[in-house]
Amino acid sequence: MADWGCVTKFEVQQNPLLRVPNTKPPFTIGQLKKAIPPHCFERSLLSSFYYVVSDLSLAFILYTATTFFHLLPHPLSLIAWPIYWVLQGCVLTGVWVIAHECGHHAFSKNQWVDDLVGFTLHSALLVPYFSWKISHRRHHSNTGSLDRDEVFVPKSKSNVAWYHKCFNNPTGRAVSLLITLTLGWPLYLAFNVSGRPYDRFASHYHPYAPIYSDRERLLIYVSDVSLFCVAFFLYRVATVRGLVWLVCVYGVPWLIVNGFLVSITYLQHTHSALPHYDSSEWEWLKGALATMDRDYGILNKVFHHITDTHVTHHLFSTMPHYRAMEATNAIKPILGEYYQFDDTPFYKALWREAKECLYVEPDEGTSQKGVYWYRNKF
Repeated sequence: MADWGCVTKFEVQQNPLLRVPNTKPPFTIGQLKKAIPPHCFERSLLSSFYYVVSDLSLAFILYTATTFFHLLPHPLSLIAWPIYWVLQGCVLTGVWVIAHECGHHAFSKNQWVDDLVGFTLHSALLVPYFSWKISHRRHHSNTGSLDRDEVFVPKSKSNVAWYHKCFNNPTGRAVSLLITLTLGWPLYLAFNVSGRPYDRFASHYHPYAPIYSDRERLLIYVSDVSLFCVAFFLYRVATVRGLVWLVCVYGVPWLIVNGFLVSITYLQHTHSALPHYDSSEWEWLKGALATMDRDYGILNKVFHHITDTHVTHHLFSTMPHYRAMEATNAIKPILGEYYQFDDTPFYKALWREAKECLYVEPDEGTSQKGVYWYRNKF
């Protein structure tokens, strides 16, 4: 048996900033698949719905709890709301992840079931399911490509806008992170902020945006109509229960979901150890391996391990989340130094990456001009 150079989790934790090898991997996707127990690829409708029902039940219990907050003595009633916001935001992030899994056809064996569940859950969270499913599929097909990746595409030093340099200080960094975590997701959907550059206006709400082909445009209309219906429903709720009630029960947890979504995806693809490639160097497997598993503590389970099994997810996106950890442990001995795991607490990692990962440039004095690494010196 070949010696793949096993790297233990402890070793990776000790050296979380070592660069991922950017050479052609000494293994194939077929060899990785053979190392994974076959049952890890089996999608169980019963198991998948168990997680849907569990998450939605917990979300309903938390909502029900808010109906008793007015009975709490002051100031406990005021403290209860922030606790609810954080807990509900975490639970609904788990719901978001399940809908994302539906978009990958990892929920069940039936595509229509996956789309129905994903469409329902994502619409409830104001996500244009089909619109994002299409662009996200292209992200998975082009991960790490500076030319074709769809999201978190870093800029070269020469293309960094002048005002970004004004944020390269603690105060500016804090403001930038606040804006990114609260508005980053809706800005990406509406205006393609941080997305792949297109030659004309691109939006996930625009059926004729360059993101989509002619045969996909009807699905964008379907996504838009669903969001209009949900928005109208929320408006009617606000007229009956009041805007403040809606913001407290739904709005703030929704913002927390958006914040976690941005932090999770940002940290998975932004790290000084991760390369990006131009068209001369990019290959699908190299790009898929240019991702980082992170540790969110107990939230790993709440978020259905999208945080700490992301490398496996990019290699086998139709694998259900409840099999991903077993699969990750199976392929780590083969991946060796191509597997990256950083256990830095996510809030510290956000600050570090926002400081260290400002633009990408190739190394000087190297023949690999198509391999780009993060820098922060202007």
